[in-house]
Amino acid sequence: MMLSSDPPSLSIPSSHPGPAPSPAAGAGSGAGAEPLTREERRRRRRATAKYRTAHATRERIRVEAFNVAFGELRRLLPTLPPDKKLSKIEILRLAICYISYLNHVLDV
Repeated sequence: MMLSSDPPSLSIPSSHPGPAPSPAAGAGSGAGAEPLTREERRRRRRATAKYRTAHATRERIRVEAFNVAFGELRRLLPTLPPDKKLSKIEILRLAICYISYLNHVLDV
């Protein structure tokens, strides 16, 4: 059984001008000679482990800030009992009602 070091899709003809494409930039792009579109480059960049890790970190920070903001809003809303656990949608609905009530109090 004969094993080649490069799969056939990655082989480059000897008449190919310029440097060989790197696996991250040229492999699997179809025709091989066509430049990658902006969308293809974006997809490949997003597929890297470094990008995914950075994105996950940014998303974690965003969600944490979001939850802190909901916690601060929750502390401003009157409920009985005061420590009652509310979902995010309940917090938003209660905030809308409370703001409406405060506007009504100011109008009277």
